[in-house]
Amino acid sequence: MRGMTTTARLAAIIGLALTGGAQAESGGFFKNMFGGGSGEGGGGGGSLMAPKAFDPNDVYCPNVFVPDGGAAIQSFAGAAGDNTRLRHQIVVSRLSRECRAMGDGSVSVRVGVELRAMLGPAGAPGRFDAPVTVSITYGDKPVMSRPHRVTIPIAAGTAQGEASLIENDLVVPADKAWGYDIEVTLAGRKAAPVARRRKSAPAAAEAAQTEAPVPGQ
Repeated sequence: MRGMTTTARLAAIIGLALTGGAQAESGGFFKNMFGGGSGEGGGGGGSLMAPKAFDPNDVYCPNVFVPDGGAAIQSFAGAAGDNTRLRHQIVVSRLSRECRAMGDGSVSVRVGVELRAMLGPAGAPGRFDAPVTVSITYGDKPVMSRPHRVTIPIAAGTAQGEASLIENDLVVPADKAWGYDIEVTLAGRKAAPVARRRKSAPAAAEAAQTEAPVPGQ
């Protein structure tokens, strides 16, 4: 946003606030951080198949879900909602995940999150903290949750900065290895239960005939 007028920069920030900021998951985004693995696979969302315990190439791996209101946080110089007094905004800009079936039937999950901080009309360069929570849920119940605090620097003379988080230590138990959800939210906000449509096991097996499984490393 360097070189943009205040009006144009404000319009861009408001646009990201309205869309939540997060882009569709990209297969190559965290490729290097994951050691060259293709975490997103070629199936555009993973194979809808129950994992086979000893086949790491065949595993259920859902897209990362960001609950409503969990994709952005804002700071104002005064009353919230006055965009002319916005100091800064932090958004989830990109997401990635990698799932690997383990020998005992459980699933090891890695999640990558890229955050972007942007200055508003009332902001100034500096270092900004973003509380991020990465969770595994099954139905409406949490399986495990990991809170993090990510610092995003914005250098003098610039209007935005980026930082990344990699969560490596998520494990889904074998009895929940099909049908779980991966969630990322800013500010550690507990998302309200969201109804998600799922395919039954027979339907999933049928869909797997036409959907490529998520490749392993």
